[in-house]
Amino acid sequence: DTNKSMCVDVKALCKGSSVNNPILQLLNIRQILNASGPTRFRLIMSDGQHSCSSFLLATQLNNLPEQNLLVTNSVCKLKKTMTNTLSDGRIVVIVLDMEMLQSAAETGGKIGNPTPYNNESMVPLCTCMKLEAASGSPNKFSPMKGSPRKFSPTKATKTSPSSSAKVIPIAHLNPYQSKWTIRARVTNKSKIRNWSNSRGEGKLFSFEIVDESGEIKITAFNNEVDKFFSLVEQDKVYYISKATLKVANKQYTSVKNEYEMTLHAHSSIVPCDDGQSVPAVHYDFVPIAELENRDKDAIIDVIGVCKTAEDVFRITTKSSREVSKRTLNLIDTTGKEVAVTLWGAEAEKFDGSEQPVVAVKGARLSDFGGRSLSALFSSTVMVNPDIPEAFRLRAWYDQEGYAADSQSLTEMRSGGSGATMNWKSLSDVKNENMGHGEKADYFTCVATLLYTRKENCLYQACPSTDCQKKVIDQHNGLYRCEKCGREYPNFKYRFLLSANLADFGDNQWVTCFQETAEALLGHTAETLGQLRDTDDVAFDEVFHQANFTTHIFKNRVKLESYNDERRVKVTVMDVQPVDHREYSRRLLSNIHKLARWN
Repeated sequence: DTNKSMCVDVKALCKGSSVNNPILQLLNIRQILNASGPTRFRLIMSDGQHSCSSFLLATQLNNLPEQNLLVTNSVCKLKKTMTNTLSDGRIVVIVLDMEMLQSAAETGGKIGNPTPYNNESMVPLCTCMKLEAASGSPNKFSPMKGSPRKFSPTKATKTSPSSSAKVIPIAHLNPYQSKWTIRARVTNKSKIRNWSNSRGEGKLFSFEIVDESGEIKITAFNNEVDKFFSLVEQDKVYYISKATLKVANKQYTSVKNEYEMTLHAHSSIVPCDDGQSVPAVHYDFVPIAELENRDKDAIIDVIGVCKTAEDVFRITTKSSREVSKRTLNLIDTTGKEVAVTLWGAEAEKFDGSEQPVVAVKGARLSDFGGRSLSALFSSTVMVNPDIPEAFRLRAWYDQEGYAADSQSLTEMRSGGSGATMNWKSLSDVKNENMGHGEKADYFTCVATLLYTRKENCLYQACPSTDCQKKVIDQHNGLYRCEKCGREYPNFKYRFLLSANLADFGDNQWVTCFQETAEALLGHTAETLGQLRDTDDVAFDEVFHQANFTTHIFKNRVKLESYNDERRVKVTVMDVQPVDHREYSRRLLSNIHKLARWN
């Protein structure tokens, strides 16, 4: 039955033709060792009538043969392949994705009597192994990972810089080609930077380009900086040739290509007047919910609606350099949210007031505070990009996404602590036994302040910048901090406020520290401390005015032990005003969900 279902696909693939999901049998698999890179595997595939040895397994699938998931005589569906044509016209078929249909035990051996397909354009196995061993690179036949497109080289057009050069896709570039030209659009261009190391010093700039097949990074040094920096403009299309191709250093680039280019004295960059068909940016978006399954430090393309954006502020790095920082909270159709941090000029110019769609290309994934993303020097940030994914996301958010009961993958930090946008009612905290696990739980609620314990809401703290411990009044005009081991002539007031919150179903005692208590009461600790010492009526009025006000509370909940008694402690991490428009939409969405369930 399997033999009948297999069609004649090997000849078509080895001729460079496109075949949709061919089903082939693996007749043999050979390991190609390489001391300077990962192991590669060469496959001999059969469709039952013909066999061919010009199949190369992409390195991201190496786990299949290494774990004995891909063995001789198994039947596979090739879901993604890339036909790579070398400069001499010979062909290699790179398998980018495959699905196992039948094991070797199920097939019972070789299916049919396939004969080797002899095509002079086919790359012999021995030739491929010699070329790869000589090159010292593990990926010489593999173009950009994840790109299933196939392109055939074409002669240069009249607008090409050379009538003899071949215009080829970026994905087909490899070190075996001596003469080539690519036509691509500049998507990102860096500033000129100076460098200095043991070999000397100089300057450089880099830019990224994209065409229909993929993307690649190009770097220019010293004299080439003077020659090309003013010529290269972002979003313009160029013919580029005679650059050096080398294995990419992933430490300095987020571009998804195994290679990168370096310009030299003979390199050529010529503007292309007819570049409308060249795409603007090559994205490989990862759904926000999928970020939980990706490895730390992975380079990710993400798109989402900016639900909220923090104010920009400046921080001092470990190298004593000041830099601007702004954190966005993005949501997509998976109903998940993630924090994305922008830096420098991108942080300063960003405007999130109208909840735009934001696409970030090449952000680094972090596991700090759950899952979060950070834009890099090489990242591209697009606001309301003119792409189909952005239009679909905008329509979803305006129709239903704004009221989605979403959950953040990031512990949104305020005042140095964490809280997630995990919407709950106060009764849920008790019913779901939140905080009883090994780690603290975080939730967000809309609640009303019923009562505050004003008697012990303030304490006299150490005036040192990095210390918040309570000081002891020495009754001689000095205050001693046991932690610092010093006496001070003054102190500072700090909040430790106990408050009772209520919503429609329950109430909950919570603890508010400095920033959250100040936001709740509308006064600083220093101001309230002075009122307590000088004006009891004004002091009491502050708490009277705060009672029965409604806010959004972001909270941390954890079961803790105190005097051998275990109790749930809820700490408020952030206090925000209620956006009644968005809150009403969320309530309506919940009503619709309940109506459907009933």
